Amino acid sequence: MITTAIRVARVGSAAELAAAALMMLGFPALMLAALVPSVPAFAVAAAVTYFADHYLHRKGSYLVSRLSKVRAGLSIRFLIRELLLVLLLARLSLSDNLMFFGAVAGFIAFYGLQAPHGALVTLIRNRRRLPVATRNVDLASRIRIPDAPPRRLLDRSAEKMLHLDLAAVAGILLSAQLDAPVAGFTGIAVTLALGCAYVLALAPYVRGRRIPPRAEKVLAAVDDWLRGYRPETVLYFSGSKESAYQVDMWLETMAQLDSKPLIILRERAILERMAPTTVPVVCVPGGVHLMNMDLSTVQVALYAANVGKNIHLLRVPTMKHVFIGHGDSDKLASVNPFSKVYDEVWTAGRAGRDRYALADVGVRDDDIAEVGRPQLAPIQLWQGVPEDRIPTVLYAPTWEGWDDNPGNTSLLLAGENIVRTLITADPPVRVLYKPHPFTGTRSTAAKAAHQRITALVGEAAEERAAAAAFTADPAAETAARAELARIEGRLGDLSADTEGGDEAETTRDGVADVAKFEEIAALRTAWNETYWNTFPSWQHQVITGPEPRLYDCFNVSDAMVSDISSVVSDFIASGKPYAVTDSAELGTEEFRRQNTAVRAAVILTNAADGLDGLLAAVHDPSTDPLAAERTELKRYLLGPAEPPSIVQFNTAVTHLAAKADIRNRGQQTRAAATELTG
Repeated sequence: MITTAIRVARVGSAAELAAAALMMLGFPALMLAALVPSVPAFAVAAAVTYFADHYLHRKGSYLVSRLSKVRAGLSIRFLIRELLLVLLLARLSLSDNLMFFGAVAGFIAFYGLQAPHGALVTLIRNRRRLPVATRNVDLASRIRIPDAPPRRLLDRSAEKMLHLDLAAVAGILLSAQLDAPVAGFTGIAVTLALGCAYVLALAPYVRGRRIPPRAEKVLAAVDDWLRGYRPETVLYFSGSKESAYQVDMWLETMAQLDSKPLIILRERAILERMAPTTVPVVCVPGGVHLMNMDLSTVQVALYAANVGKNIHLLRVPTMKHVFIGHGDSDKLASVNPFSKVYDEVWTAGRAGRDRYALADVGVRDDDIAEVGRPQLAPIQLWQGVPEDRIPTVLYAPTWEGWDDNPGNTSLLLAGENIVRTLITADPPVRVLYKPHPFTGTRSTAAKAAHQRITALVGEAAEERAAAAAFTADPAAETAARAELARIEGRLGDLSADTEGGDEAETTRDGVADVAKFEEIAALRTAWNETYWNTFPSWQHQVITGPEPRLYDCFNVSDAMVSDISSVVSDFIASGKPYAVTDSAELGTEEFRRQNTAVRAAVILTNAADGLDGLLAAVHDPSTDPLAAERTELKRYLLGPAEPPSIVQFNTAVTHLAAKADIRNRGQQTRAAATELTG
């Protein structure tokens, strides 16, 4: 019942639900206490509503924003509490008392301060919102961007300002209970003094040298930087904040380009969530600003998603436009007819080319180039199971999706059967269970299945740890945990060093320290290597959260069980045996026909039938009947292993840049000839 209530109220936890309930019940309790009247009861109810409101705001609860939509926003709630306090005074027969008039006048004056406070906060935020936001772009030497106001002044400013009435409310309640007017007037004076001080603290940031330059000057500085940097290859991206991972997957590739790279984003939310990079990034929300930007040196533009805002750059004829996507799969999005607008479409391997031919959406075969998948470089090729450990099988199911199609995930119908078969396998294997991060977010059945599988793995891990056949090295594990803590501490220090002020200040100071960036990369690699040493190599594990990453789990595994998703396509790069569950029970032949990525997979039923074949291939690779098919499928899906994908990608960029150059020179020659004949 609690779970249902949490889902209906759209709160994140039972604690949030409790806070919401207390806040909702607190205001009727305030009314009742005022009418009775009872000062102690009113004080308790007021404290509850203050605490619950503050907690929900701190958690960023969805309920808080919904209350604003129904005219029960933050200011209204504070005003109601203050009006009920005035009602309490009236019910205590204090309406002719000087304290009553002081309370009314004090609250009116306090709310009078809300207007200049809100205006100043809005003005500061608007003036500090530059027309562009950047990373790794030197604007500090071109324009003066002043420091941001202290975060404590602007962070949740309305909530902080309204909470200053605490002194007045507490003083008035104390005055009513003890018949001591001094306490009430003192509380009112403190509230008004703090409110005035807050407004005065904000005032200096809307005048003089504390105001950032105007939009025209900022845009001119960006153009000046572009003329000096002379970018040649652009990664262009637009999308929702949840799609930041689509640009993240190309960051390392952009950093390895032979040409000068630049990343152009259209949404500030993407910039805030994008992973760190040393590549220059310019976020330009305004279409007019983008179209007026000096991108005359750019020869190739790469697009990771098909979205409407792409038109703002596609209109530029001096550069060649390429759709590179954000993953290779058999999904319909991989053959979107919109792809016709690009000069070329790049796919990983031959499978992508065939996919467009079969879809017949107007993309010509001549306009398709096979460039591999540079992102898969971290995935290591399988060398067999090391002699000093037992095999590891990764179970990485995808999530339940947006509908109840049984083919979406194996978790519901097959998950427990798969894990139970693996943990009881003989000879033994280690199980790594890494569910999709969205698992259980839509379906309570999927969440329950995930919890049961987690419990299964946990129980099996405990049983194995107690078994005499499996021995551990406590000293080595303790040392590894200590080293892991040291690495995490250093990463925390480096991350704290990079935390800036607001967006304008981050734009000014957001030039990557290459040495620090390299240290962080080295520490993350060391973290991954150390993590796997913090427990025995035979110990089952449930792995959630962003670390260790999926590819790291690939590298320590000898086989994988998964579902139809890009996870399977990526795992094929390792050359390791893998199995895919036919959850929709299409039948092996039809399942293979519909899904290219499973042509070299062991096909499992919902009862986990077929797992024996996967385990046999892991224990004795010489008897693996699908080894040759995996090699062939890998080449078909991902392209040849040599030259490396990044070399293929760079070659494709170079060839297309040459085409852009030929086109532009031709246009210049024709323009010159026209002038001569004119």
